[in-house]
Amino acid sequence: MTVKVLILEDNPVARGFLSRVLKEAFSDPISITEAGDLETARAQIALTGPGGLHGTDPFKLMLLDLELPDGNGMELLAELGQYPATKVVTTLYSDDDHLFPALQCGADGYLLKEDRFEVLVEELRKIVLGQPPLSPAIARRLLTHFRHGGSGDGAAPLAPSLTAAPAPATSTKAPVQIEQKVELPHLTPREIEVLTYLSKGFTIKEIANLMGIKWFTVNDHIKSIYRKLNVSSRAEAAVLASKQGLV
Repeated sequence: MTVKVLILEDNPVARGFLSRVLKEAFSDPISITEAGDLETARAQIALTGPGGLHGTDPFKLMLLDLELPDGNGMELLAELGQYPATKVVTTLYSDDDHLFPALQCGADGYLLKEDRFEVLVEELRKIVLGQPPLSPAIARRLLTHFRHGGSGDGAAPLAPSLTAAPAPATSTKAPVQIEQKVELPHLTPREIEVLTYLSKGFTIKEIANLMGIKWFTVNDHIKSIYRKLNVSSRAEAAVLASKQGLV
């Protein structure tokens, strides 16, 4: 199956560069749609159905620039809250005023276009492993922010679709408190199977191989599971799965 990718970038040279990065990063066949402004991007996204949720062939990955001729890429990020795609910001801006608002708006990753070709390829490949694609400078900035007791006014956790590992024991996030066995609300048999593997520590790529499906399909199932269970991490989902005897 071909993976549909949208590149939102007003610079033609940068679009060509990102296209080459994508083709190098993924072994699956990819179909790249390019847009130079928000209007064109919205028109392309609209073709995939209302919110992308009911379209027959939605985009699976989006690379979104922030500064565009007709607005800011964060506007589109905010509009795409329920759209079933991995949304990665590709920009020149590494400052907090761009980084944290982008994460708050729903970015699943944040890459700097000034990074070397091979670095961008490596970071995008992390999507298949269930890890967020972050430029090294951005990862360091996030670590510095939280180590120095960032207030969180501008910071938001990365989207759950790219969370690959349970939260560390030192996480300040309150654990899910479950005293009694709870029902898994409206999970499909396929979602329950994904949740079982996820709770046992398998990566997205490993789950895809075990189930005989594509990694991006597993990613879609995980997004749906998190939304239905009202959780935001693998650790929380694993707690619920354990209470159901799935692990």
